[in-house]
Amino acid sequence: MWLSLPLAFLVICIGTSIGSSNINIFNIISVIGNKLFSLPLIEGVGSNDVAIIWVVRFPRVLLAFMVGAALSVSGAVMQSVLKNPLASPYTLGVSSGASLGVGIYIVLGVSIPFIGNLALPFIGFLSGLLTVIMVILFANRVDKGMSNNTIILSGMVFSLFASAMLTTISALNTHKIEAITMWQMGSFNMRGWSYLLVGVPFFIVGVSIVLRYSREMDILTFGEEGAKAIGVETEKVKKHLLFSTAVLTGSAVALSGTIGFIDLIVPHLVRKIFGSNHKVVIPMCILLGGSFMVLTDLVARTIISPSELPVGAITAIIGAPFFGYLYFSKRSR
Repeated sequence: MWLSLPLAFLVICIGTSIGSSNINIFNIISVIGNKLFSLPLIEGVGSNDVAIIWVVRFPRVLLAFMVGAALSVSGAVMQSVLKNPLASPYTLGVSSGASLGVGIYIVLGVSIPFIGNLALPFIGFLSGLLTVIMVILFANRVDKGMSNNTIILSGMVFSLFASAMLTTISALNTHKIEAITMWQMGSFNMRGWSYLLVGVPFFIVGVSIVLRYSREMDILTFGEEGAKAIGVETEKVKKHLLFSTAVLTGSAVALSGTIGFIDLIVPHLVRKIFGSNHKVVIPMCILLGGSFMVLTDLVARTIISPSELPVGAITAIIGAPFFGYLYFSKRSR
């Protein structure tokens, strides 16, 4: 377990090292030390290396790590709350809601003062979060106990409606389809420090809420009736956990577009390796989910270099067979 932290750091260094021009890992560590702690650069590190590492690659790799961690933690929470290994934070309609908001923004072509190129993730986050809030309010109105089936069906209703609206908007504005589709496929291209710094507060808030309820998630895994019997306020806990999932997934989707399956794969593997104690599961989802996303992004940007594939395409190629394996292994039990 403790090896995961240095391994995650190594993955970050490898992700920063490999590209159109490969850079020595020691040079990367030297540049990071220079920028963070004002340490002297080692011999042979030029200004070009510093620019490539600090301005282009390192912020992109850190953003990929944060998005992968956020989606993995969200997946672990949803699987625990809904007691279903196939559950996903996208079940709540975050992706569809964010895509609809971004689609409307692209079609209207308006600009938002003061936030510049962060307008797109800002709109994506707000619309995704609004969708989840509507799902929770609707589920609570229909079923005060907020049963798992009610949450799932409510999410499906809003998700399908948002998808239908986006399809209609795209059909009426065919000249904007490419821009909308490219955003939906997910990418970290041209994402610098500004994107990373915007996402960090949401990541910290979301993960803090999840860690606060790690014990309650352990109890919920064994059933809501038993949890209520020992004093757990299940409805309150579920609402807070769903809100944290909305914050984590909404910010991740807003910053990178829709990237699927990592929220399904990583929590499942973490539980297989480390067990089901959420005080261990959540930190390991952060480290392994972040590392997995960095490696996936590395493949996406180098496999057809100098062009790059959408990260969402790579995760789907890996994740779709894994989803099939999970589904059929669950049915065979």
